[in-house]
Amino acid sequence: MKLSEFPYERVDFTKMEKELSDLTKALDKAKSVEEVFAIHKKYYKMQDDVMTAMVLANFRNNIDMTDEFYEKEKDYYDEKMPGFWNAMVDYQKKLYHSPFKKEMEEKIGHVAFKNIELAIKGMDEKLIPLMQKENELTTAYGKLLGTATIEWEGEELNLSLMRPYLTSVDRSVRERAWEKYSAFFEEHREELNSLYDELVKNRTEQGRLLGYPDFTEIGYARMNRNCYGEKEIESFRNQVKRDLVPFVEKLHEKRRKRLGLEHLYYYDEDVFFPEGNPAPCGSPEEIMAAGEKMYDELSPETSTFMRKMREMELFDVLGRKNKSTGGYMDMLPNYKMPLVFANFNGTAGDIDVITHECGHAFQGYLTANLPIREHNDLTSETAETHSMSMEFFTEPWMELFFGERADDYREMHFEDTLMFIPYGTMVDEFQNIVYKNPEMTPEERNELWKKLEKEYRPHLDYKDNPFLNEGRLWQKQSHIYENPYYYIDYCLAAINALQYKAWMKRDFKEAWKSYMEFSHLSASLFFTELEKKAGLMSPFEEGSIRKLVEGLED
Repeated sequence: MKLSEFPYERVDFTKMEKELSDLTKALDKAKSVEEVFAIHKKYYKMQDDVMTAMVLANFRNNIDMTDEFYEKEKDYYDEKMPGFWNAMVDYQKKLYHSPFKKEMEEKIGHVAFKNIELAIKGMDEKLIPLMQKENELTTAYGKLLGTATIEWEGEELNLSLMRPYLTSVDRSVRERAWEKYSAFFEEHREELNSLYDELVKNRTEQGRLLGYPDFTEIGYARMNRNCYGEKEIESFRNQVKRDLVPFVEKLHEKRRKRLGLEHLYYYDEDVFFPEGNPAPCGSPEEIMAAGEKMYDELSPETSTFMRKMREMELFDVLGRKNKSTGGYMDMLPNYKMPLVFANFNGTAGDIDVITHECGHAFQGYLTANLPIREHNDLTSETAETHSMSMEFFTEPWMELFFGERADDYREMHFEDTLMFIPYGTMVDEFQNIVYKNPEMTPEERNELWKKLEKEYRPHLDYKDNPFLNEGRLWQKQSHIYENPYYYIDYCLAAINALQYKAWMKRDFKEAWKSYMEFSHLSASLFFTELEKKAGLMSPFEEGSIRKLVEGLED
């Protein structure tokens, strides 16, 4: 069966919550751990049914944000999921306090029970109206960006399809494209300010209703920060500023000289070569076929995975008008398969879909049949380690996509990964300060962004672009609106991915063996335990960034 043929039926949450309530009551009557686990397997099935339907509805809404049916379905889940989530937490509380807790912990693992603690910490019935409103606001933001229309050279393009012009070899084209791109955010200034203002206040109220001073505690709980906290992340941020930023600024200077420019401006930020960035050689279909060949040769497991993904048409990657921006992978639990959503636009980013998103999808495919559902409840930095590392493991096959410019791509990818880390870390510090100071005005938030840019990206020059000079670049970063506290996970994962890059240069076979073990272990261990088991250095360890930089400089 192909993805387009998968049947969709709206979840009846009244029925589901009744069944979940019955399972919760049944835990009280259970006489043995075997009875408890049998009840828990019914909980798995219910959870899988809901997630499969919701993922399908969200995906079909994303591929055409003007489809009225799936727009209404998305609104339905935005309204109903907080209540169902609360019912799931009630069930988890009962399981957590079961007389058979110790035996169940042996069955499903210590990580699962720590995650239940965090779920209890971040949820309460009184939050449901606020969470429903939060969903409404994030959906409004996604729709605003997803339905953006930019007039360009007689065409109507969305934000994703502007990418080739934002990175054009012609500097004057890049500048004009950025002006057009920025104009959209200028036009929607008030709406973007208002949406974020409401989100910050909404999330702050959620935190305070649970007795916390702000949103941070429940924000971290919802991100399943189960083996580190604010202190460790602050240490990581300080290391990035102290040890990585100076090195990355040298890379920008190297890039400036390579481009033959006297000075770098904002519209040069994503350009790496004077002849332009390497772009994929083939059509979308040829790119997908090259991806299949690459995964055929990488390993037997990746070969089977990619061929099944293609047979079931589990990719929707062509950029189209009215299609949501960005890219992601999601799981369809009832089909034991992932799907991949993206927006091909003719740039090297198209190949990142075949590497990054397929890194997520491959890991999901590997562990889809695990009998313990909690072992697939990945924390984001673990999931991003799978995807960002796959970007490097597939580099030997880049000739398939870039021909004679494969080495240019590899150099660009390496530099771009390093240059991303200060930006991603800055996003995290921005969010941390905003949620600690929820009464900040839009102007104060913009000033904060500008201050942080001077610390993390001091080379930037926005020339006379009003949108960027006001400190509003953050408004195009969807994670800030939709997934608070997520972005630092990419930075932690990038450190692991760079370690794998160095390792595979020494011994590709052993590095791949470690990666496969890391992927198979899934969420059965904490992130820090997974790193240790895989032979990776923790990014939280004092001096780890300095050690990484020293290796890169050598």
